[in-house]
Amino acid sequence: MTQPPEELTDHQLLRYSRHILLPQVDIVGQQRIVNSRVLVLGAGGLGSPILLYLAAAGVGELLIADGDRVDETNLQRQIVHRTRAVGDKKTSSARATLAELNPDVKVTEIDSHLDEASMLAWARGCDAVVIGTDSFSSRYAANRACMALGIPLISGAAIGLSGQLSVFDFRREDSPCYSCLFPDGQDDDVSCATAGVLGPVVGVVGSVQAVETLKILAQFGDPLVGTLLTLDATDMSWQRFQFKRQPDCPVCQQR
Repeated sequence: MTQPPEELTDHQLLRYSRHILLPQVDIVGQQRIVNSRVLVLGAGGLGSPILLYLAAAGVGELLIADGDRVDETNLQRQIVHRTRAVGDKKTSSARATLAELNPDVKVTEIDSHLDEASMLAWARGCDAVVIGTDSFSSRYAANRACMALGIPLISGAAIGLSGQLSVFDFRREDSPCYSCLFPDGQDDDVSCATAGVLGPVVGVVGSVQAVETLKILAQFGDPLVGTLLTLDATDMSWQRFQFKRQPDCPVCQQR
């Protein structure tokens, strides 16, 4: 992360005052947030709360990567989009909403689904990558790209009435990678479009992803590194599973 500005403007001090009141954040933490750059993969169910909360928090630049267009079936859960945006690019729809929420945040549209090479190019210079797609191939590509660049990856997933998330911080030698947790995974065609999902479930998971991202940007708390947090919304139960870097992980062996 580049050096934060020496001081916030009067406008920023007022707008982010409820963050600044927190001793864990304070002015220095908010400066770090304002001076940060984050790549968000996906502007759908998970990406919506991620983008909304990161923009509201004052993240300096948000890069949004998504190659889809807004469909009416998205509106049940993808709250960054509006009915008038049906048929529009998701990136431009999200950008319009974020501009209304916080015009001080710079938004860069990437109107495509990124492969590993393009992730490497776009993530370079970012302080974190947050992934909210339902594609295993995208998750593995993001894992390798973030590892190569040495930047944190905040991962989340949700389907039906369940969700899960974890953080992979490649600035840390002891951090596992996504492949340590899910080795050799492949797409199995199970998605929200085929299996369904309760709208607020992706909202909950995406909101926690935003919390984890802000913890990393502002440098406070204990991010979910080496921890898989799962949610079962049928009884609103949360479980934590600890996992470690695997010595036989083919991806980690390249570190």
